[in-house]
Amino acid sequence: MTTIVHDTTEAVCLSSEYNLYLKPIAKITISVALPQLKLPGKSISNWEVMERVKAMVAPEQFSALRISKSTMDFIRFEGEVENKTVVKSLLSRLDVKCIKLSGFTDVLKVRAVENKVDFPTRHDWDSFFRDAKDMNETLPGERPDTIHLEGLPCRWFSQKDSPYPDRPSEEVLTAVFQAFGKVRHVDIPMLDPYREEMLDKNFNTFSFGGHLNFEAYVQYQEYGGFTKAMDTLRSMKLMLKGDDGKAVACNIKVSFDTSKHLSELALKRRSMERLKLQELERQREEQKRREKEEEERRKEEERYDGRQKRNRKLEQEEEEKERRKEERLRKREQKLREREERRNLKKVRRQQEEEQKKLQMKIAMEERRLLLAQRNLESIRLIAELLARAKVRHARQKEELARLQQLEACRRKQEEELRRVEVEKERALELQRREKELREKLLGNMLKKSSGKTTRSAGTQGQRSLTKNKKSLFKSKINSTDSTETTYVSGPCMCKACKWLQSILRFGFTYLFLYISYC
Repeated sequence: MTTIVHDTTEAVCLSSEYNLYLKPIAKITISVALPQLKLPGKSISNWEVMERVKAMVAPEQFSALRISKSTMDFIRFEGEVENKTVVKSLLSRLDVKCIKLSGFTDVLKVRAVENKVDFPTRHDWDSFFRDAKDMNETLPGERPDTIHLEGLPCRWFSQKDSPYPDRPSEEVLTAVFQAFGKVRHVDIPMLDPYREEMLDKNFNTFSFGGHLNFEAYVQYQEYGGFTKAMDTLRSMKLMLKGDDGKAVACNIKVSFDTSKHLSELALKRRSMERLKLQELERQREEQKRREKEEEERRKEEERYDGRQKRNRKLEQEEEEKERRKEERLRKREQKLREREERRNLKKVRRQQEEEQKKLQMKIAMEERRLLLAQRNLESIRLIAELLARAKVRHARQKEELARLQQLEACRRKQEEELRRVEVEKERALELQRREKELREKLLGNMLKKSSGKTTRSAGTQGQRSLTKNKKSLFKSKINSTDSTETTYVSGPCMCKACKWLQSILRFGFTYLFLYISYC
C-alpha cells in the first residue's frame, strides 16, 4: 500500500537513476483503556476516540492512523508520522494522558510507546546458519548472503522505455541494490512462466495487469554487502520521488533467505525443471501440431467426402428436377383442360345470370314506377294539408295582430289619459300654491289697512285683543277656503274688511286679482 509523503527531509538516496529513496519508519502504538460500561445499550465509538487522539497531538498530524485491535477493555491504535523527530513530541503529548468522552463520567487512560519494527538482526541470521545442519556456509546461497524482499511495486522497478510498465526488470533490481555491494545473482519468480509448474508452486508469475507488487531475491558476493544492505534497510520503507517533486512511499518486508533459493543446487534443480517443462511444452506443441495436422487431414477427407456427397446429391437433384419438370408439364396440361371446362361452365352460367338479371331489372323498374306514383300521390296530399294548415295559421295570425293592435291603442289611450291627469294635477298643485301665496299677501295688506283706520282712543289692551280676533278670523277663512266646500266664518267681528274678504271669497279669484291690483 502506497502513501503520499509530504516531508522528504529524512529520505536517504538508494538509486538516483531510478529516483528511489529509503525513508525511516516512524510508528507509534497507542493503547486507550476503556471504562466498564454500567448502562446496558451504551457503547463507546472508536471513531470518536480516534478523533480525540488526533486532537491531542495537534498541531502535529498522523500520516496514517488505524485500529490494530479493539476489545471491551482497550483500543489499540497504530499511528505513523512523517519524521522520527516528531515521535518524542507525540509521545510526550499522549503517554499517561486522559481522554474525557461526553456521556461518560470515567476518563480513558492513554499509553503510547514507539513501535519497534520486526526486523532480523545479525544474531538471528548468524545463529540460524550456524545451527542449521543442512547448510554449508562455504557455498553461496547456504550462507547469509541472500536477501528476500516482498511488497516491491512493479512499476518502480520496470524499464523506463518498456512497453510493459507493470513488468519489473532484473536489470533494474540489480542496479538499485548494487549500491550495497556487488550482486552475484537476482531472481524475480513472477518473471519465470514455468515457476508455477515447478516443485515450489507458491510463486505468483507475471500476468498483464494481474499484480501490483512482486517479491525478489538478491544474492551478494560478499558478506559485507549483505550486512550493509540489511542494516540499511532496517526500519526503512521504500520511497519514489517523481520528476514533479511529489513523493510516495510503501512498506516492504525484508528478511534473509532460509530456503536456499539461490544456491547452486536450487538453481540447477530449477534449470533442470525448466528444461523438462520446456521439453514438455515442446512435446505439447508437437502434439498440438500433430493433432492440428490430423484435424486438417480429417477435415480434408470430410471435405472430399462432402464434395462426393454433394456431387451425388446434385445428380439426384437433377434427376428430381427432371421428374418434377415432367410432373409440372403434366399437371399444367391437366390444369389447362380443367380451366377450359370451367371457362365454358362459367360462360353458360354467366349467360343464365344475365338473363335472370334482365328479368329482375324489369320487375324492379315496374315496382319503382309504382312506388314513385304512390309517393307523388302522398306528396300532393301532404302539400294540400300543409296549405290548409298554413291558411288557418295565417288567419289566426291576422286575428292575433288585430287584437294586439287594439291592445296597443288602448294602452296608448291610457298612457295619454295618465299624462293628462298628471298635467292637470301639477297645474292644480301650482294654482293652489299661487292661491296660498296671494292669500297670504292679501291678508298682510288688509291687516295693515285695518290697523290704520281704527280709533286711537282705544286702549292698548283692547287693540291687542282686536288684533288677535282678526288674525283668528282670517286664519279660519283661509282654512275654510282650502277645503272642498266653501264655508262662511261667523263671528263677532263684522267690520268692513271682513265683509270685503267674504265677498272676495264668494265671487272667486277674479275679484281677488282686481282687489290686489286696486290696493
